[in-house]
Amino acid sequence: MTKKDTEAQKHRILILGASGYIGHALYKELSPYFKTFGTYRTPLKAYTINYHFFHYNLEEDDVFEILEVCKPTLIISALRGNFSAQTIAHQHIAEYAHAFGTKIIFLSSANVFDAYSKYPSYELDKTLSHSIYGHFKIKIENLFLRLPEEQVAILRLPMIFGISSPRIEDMKRAIAEKEAVEIFPNLIMNVMHDKTLTQQVHYIINRNKYGVFHLGSTDLVHHDDFTKELLQRLFKKKVGLKQVYTTNEDRYLAVLPKFNKLPKHLQVTSQDILEDLFK
Repeated sequence: MTKKDTEAQKHRILILGASGYIGHALYKELSPYFKTFGTYRTPLKAYTINYHFFHYNLEEDDVFEILEVCKPTLIISALRGNFSAQTIAHQHIAEYAHAFGTKIIFLSSANVFDAYSKYPSYELDKTLSHSIYGHFKIKIENLFLRLPEEQVAILRLPMIFGISSPRIEDMKRAIAEKEAVEIFPNLIMNVMHDKTLTQQVHYIINRNKYGVFHLGSTDLVHHDDFTKELLQRLFKKKVGLKQVYTTNEDRYLAVLPKFNKLPKHLQVTSQDILEDLFK
């Protein structure tokens, strides 16, 4: 029996939001190793002819139906969409996990700390947000953290970049339409690469890790510096920039690991990410 066969026996994985940018990247990483299912909203042919994909309209469908068909041992939530509908769906997922011992990996965000601007945030720091998005992520985190701790992994993510990521696609669109790209000179952040993120998730699954993980680059970088270098590598010409100041002082939106550190080969710097993007 091959290593892939052995790994595949461990889990039946359901990725909620597998047609989205991160969800699709996770599906491509995990499906060769595990029996992996996914949900999609827009009925593209690539999904409708794949028997491992299920149509799921967050605002109309009951996630229980998909759970009963897939019988997952691990659920990865990469859902996007209406917050109220997501809340109901995640409540159902938590009920299912409680009943069947299913493990949950929830993709959260650095925005659970966006009320703290004076310093970066670590895994055990208290969450506090001033944004609707951050409040929502905190609510779902707390919902899942009521389950037995070995059943839950909360992955807090910074800005994610990939050569076809929504952020880079937005930059390309702005430049094509002769619009300026927004940069935030006072924002200090860390970042992550889609490819590295999927490898980190694979490691967490294989090693049966649980708890709270901060999956960002090991260093901090100003948003304007990182974006300028990215644009220079991407377009190799001068690009119009619009500086946006939300505060007169530097503010942090960064998630750094202190307790749940991954192995060295899964740790990256912001410069590593830029190099990987343009290999």
